Parts: sequence; C-alpha cells; structure tokens
Amino acid sequence: MLEPYVAGILIALGVFVMGMFSPGPNILAIIGTAMSSGRRSGKALALGVGTGSFLWGTLTLFGLTALLTAYAAFLTVIKIAGVCYLLYLAFKAFSAAWTGKEMPVRAVEAEGGFWTYYRRGLLIQMTNPKAALTWIAILSLAMDPTAPVWVGGIVVLGTGVISIVGHLTYAVAFSTAPMVAGYRKAQRLIDGALGSFFVFASYKIATSDR
Repeated sequence: MLEPYVAGILIALGVFVMGMFSPGPNILAIIGTAMSSGRRSGKALALGVGTGSFLWGTLTLFGLTALLTAYAAFLTVIKIAGVCYLLYLAFKAFSAAWTGKEMPVRAVEAEGGFWTYYRRGLLIQMTNPKAALTWIAILSLAMDPTAPVWVGGIVVLGTGVISIVGHLTYAVAFSTAPMVAGYRKAQRLIDGALGSFFVFASYKIATSDR
C-alpha cells in the first residue's frame, strides 16, 4: 500500500530537487565544462554524474535496507546522521546567502570525446564522499524498518531521473555566459530559500514517528 509512504517519498524527492539548486563540485564541473568546452562535453559529463548519482542511490538503498532488516534500532542513528547533514547543508546555504560568495566555476579538461567526459563525470560522482551522506539523509525521509524495499526503489528511480534531467539542464543552460550571470544575481535569494528548506527537511526527519 503506497498511501502511508507518499508524504515521505515526496519530501525525499523535494530535498533532492532543492539540492540540485545548490551547486556542488559535480555541478560546478558541468557548468565550467559546458562554458569552456561546449554543450556536448558538458552533457557527456552531466550524464556521467547522473549515472553516478543513480548508482549511489542504489547502493545506499540496499545497504540501508539490510541494516534496518537486521537492526531496526539503527534507524535512530540514520535519522541523527540525516538531520546533522541537512543542518550542515542549511548552514552552508545561509552562509553563502549572507556573504554573497560567488560560485567557483571550474572546468574539467579531458583528452577525448563524449565517452571520455562521461567517464570523468561518473568518476567525479562516485568518488564524492558526500554522496553517501546525501543519500542516507534522503532515504531516511522515506524509509523505516517496516517499509518495503519498493518504497526506496521509487525514491531512487525518481531521483535518478531528476538527476539526469537536472544535470543535463545545467549543461545546456550554463553553456552561455548570460545564464551564469543571471544565476549569480539571484544566488543569494536561492541560497536563502535552500537553507530554509533544508531546515524544514531536518525537522521532518527529527519529528517523524516512523
């Protein structure tokens, strides 16, 4: 029965979407590559990052499911980790909004064509230690010891699609300097909104009775 898990799934997807508006090393690499090497290279890098995000989600789902099946009490530890990480993201977002710090765009230089950039994008995402914490926080919003594995599967599939579409959008949109300039003008407002949403998400994890 899906109904008891709908709210958690939607919040989990919402946290992931909001995270896409907060450029990390992977997104900054896509933006920089699209600007310096063109859309094709940026899109290849974006597909690699999106694939890596889906793989991280799948690995976290099965690891988390196994832990909760064996040790239901471990959910408390997972919730604490999720709350702490979301509050850390909120702090970073509020700090960026306060200081007005510009996003440090950087390009990925690679010898080769489409698949070379794809592999680089996959490598960037799979070697990102924050990815595991991000997925623990996201899945803890939707999962509990009694939740069937397909609940997490919906989250992983949904975020996988969002990741690929979102990263490709960055590659296409930010291949032009005017788009980067427009984002920078609105960045403080965006960071403030992100910080507020991450605080809300951490509150939902902390007060959830599931």
